[in-house]
Amino acid sequence: MKNTKSMTIAIFGNAQKDHIREEIDHLLDFFARRGVDVRLSQELRQELNLRDYAPFLPTTVGEVEFALSVGGDGTFLTTAGQLIETGIPILGINYGHLGFLAEVETKHVDLILSQLIAGQYIIEQRILLHVDSSEGGHLVSNEALNEVSVLKEGLSSMITVDVSVNGEMLNCYEADGLVIATPTGSTAYNMSAGGPIMVPQARGILLTPIASHSLHDRPLVVPDDWQLDLKVRSRSGNYMVSIDGRSQVVTQDVTLHIEKSKRTVKLVQIGNHSFIQSLKDKLNWGC
Repeated sequence: MKNTKSMTIAIFGNAQKDHIREEIDHLLDFFARRGVDVRLSQELRQELNLRDYAPFLPTTVGEVEFALSVGGDGTFLTTAGQLIETGIPILGINYGHLGFLAEVETKHVDLILSQLIAGQYIIEQRILLHVDSSEGGHLVSNEALNEVSVLKEGLSSMITVDVSVNGEMLNCYEADGLVIATPTGSTAYNMSAGGPIMVPQARGILLTPIASHSLHDRPLVVPDDWQLDLKVRSRSGNYMVSIDGRSQVVTQDVTLHIEKSKRTVKLVQIGNHSFIQSLKDKLNWGC
């Protein structure tokens, strides 16, 4: 049994979601009654006017054992992006829709958090993709837990994405875009684009074209230690890069190099809930 007097938890969340204040208040009360110290993200402190609680700051990273992400998978990705360099394990509380990353439903939150405090959890490592751009290209982010997508700009015509793997030319995708996804991201944009689902523990990177103009283009899985280089051609001279939903427009002169990051994201797993159970719950699978 952990000594709850010494446990410190940071709470992150989407302050714009309906009824989020009630959920945060519940969490604060839950931890106060158990003697757990709490740090709040700057966004939650400001937007919800909870300034009586200590903020999560770079100077407090060493004090925090876990982080809670309260919201949907988008909120989880934002939280993970803020914590990549800290190594703090993250537990997602689902206040959204599908919730493959934010798995804990609010109706079960008290039980799950009690197990967390009691030390009944495991830490799972999830791979990240690292993205480098060619000289002259500046990216808003260079680490992706879910996916890196290259997309046509707005309503412009299709783009051509020349993809090389380990220095060998693979294919020229003529499509609305291309998704490069991790196993964790296989249930996100990749799945919407018709790509395969991978269990998070699998070692692979997925390449899935979006609305391909060729019937010969199919999703492909390559080993996660392979390196990818992307060169995009577009009539407009520009294309979009989206890294876990953070998007920007770049010129077609900017090329991308993608490989597995040296960093990982740590996810807290509690109880007997498995990825297979998530698929059955979220996608209505089963006999």
